This record gives sequence, C-alpha cells and structure tokens, in this order.
Amino acid sequence: MIENNLLRVDDLTIGFRQEAQIHYAVIGSSFSVMAGKTLAIVGESGSGKSVSSLSIMQLLNKEKTVFSSGRFTLDSSLTGVTEISTAVDPTNTILTQLRGKKIAMVFQEPMTSLNPVMKCGQQVEEVLKKHLGVSHEKARERALELFQEVKLPRPENMLDSYPHQLSGGQRQRVMIAMAIACEPKLLIADEPTTALDVTVQKEILLLLKQLQQQRGMGMIFITHDLGIVEEIADDILVMKKGRVVEYGAAADVLT
Repeated sequence: MIENNLLRVDDLTIGFRQEAQIHYAVIGSSFSVMAGKTLAIVGESGSGKSVSSLSIMQLLNKEKTVFSSGRFTLDSSLTGVTEISTAVDPTNTILTQLRGKKIAMVFQEPMTSLNPVMKCGQQVEEVLKKHLGVSHEKARERALELFQEVKLPRPENMLDSYPHQLSGGQRQRVMIAMAIACEPKLLIADEPTTALDVTVQKEILLLLKQLQQQRGMGMIFITHDLGIVEEIADDILVMKKGRVVEYGAAADVLT
C-alpha cells in the first residue's frame, strides 16, 4: 500500500490523562489510505477506532490527550501540507489548512454536529466563505448545487430549513454536503449510518460511494458492522483494545 498513498499513519500511540495515570486508547497503530480507496476501521466499542480518526484532525481534548508516539504523513497532492507531527500547531495554521479543505469528517449523529439555531444552507455557506473566500451569493449558489448533489428533496427549501425540521437521513445528507464543499482529498466517516434505519442507511452508503468515485477521494469508514464493510471497503483495519490485530485487503480479511 505504498503507491497513491493519501495519508500514512505510523506508530500512533494515544493515551488519556486521568488523575495521575495515563490510560492508552491506541497503541502502535499504523495504516495508510490510498487515493480513491476506502479503508474500513472496524472493532468493538472502545477498541480505539474513533480515537484514531479524531487524532488525524486534532479533534481530541488537548488538555487530557497524550500522544506518546506517531506521525501523520500527507501526500504531496494535499497542497502545501506534507506532514503533521503529533505536536499541536500553536497558531493552528496547519490545522486550518487541513480541516474541511484537505480532510473532512462526517460524524455519527448529525443533530449534535449541526448548529440547531442556524439554517442548513447557512452552515454550508459558512464553510465555503471561510475556506474559499467566496461571496454570499456564490456561497448560496454552491450550497444549492451541493444539496442537489447529495440528493436532498426540495433543495431550495432545505437551504432555509433548520436541522430539527429535517429527518435523520436528510440531516446526514446536509453533513455530507458540508464535508465535500471544499473538495477534500480525504473523507473520514465515523459510523455515519448508525443512527439511521436500514433503508436510509443503504441510501447514504450508496451516496458516499458515488461521491467518492466521482471525486477520487480517499475515505476512512469507521464501523462495527461487517455487512457495511463488505459493501464499501477496499482495505480493512481491525482493532481490539487499542491495537491493530489484522490489516489488509478487504477480501483477504473477510475470508
């Protein structure tokens, strides 16, 4: 898994401070994500799969998190960012360039990720204005295009709707629209279908797969559902108690 590597994670070890002790959630994890391919990270609750992905975007609590070892290396196609060490960037310059613009994330529960007092269109427009510096008119026009692309019904109405006015599946589509707004090279999906019913789950999986193929994105898909893994994954990383216990091509690992 060396050619076309979009992201490479080497020897990642993460712990959390609790009083005088450090409890390790990830121990010596190494993996890579290739352009246009999906890496599924699977494991039981508490295995370290979500912690691994949150660390890539530095979304873990800085006060309590201890990075004992590890390095993230980004492909040169991610403009101007070649490497992020586990040291936190004090000015957040690298992180601002990274989040949303280079690597984006779709979370498990969209209702807690979306701002309840902002209209859905405004939330996508905010991403476009911040990262691309476009005007309000251009941002709204692009937000409408994105809502159409993620197959939201009545996309014009959805722009002016609040999150509570949408169904769970529709809210997740808004989150996906926000994630792909700046054409990221890598999409991290942290159990994005867990809170949805089976029919909607299939629709969201199909949508993610289509968007990935159209854009040639790499994707990390975190789940504990092997049925989903079989449908979506090119490579699989299996974690247990913070350690990688199996890693390889999907067909080999599933067999």
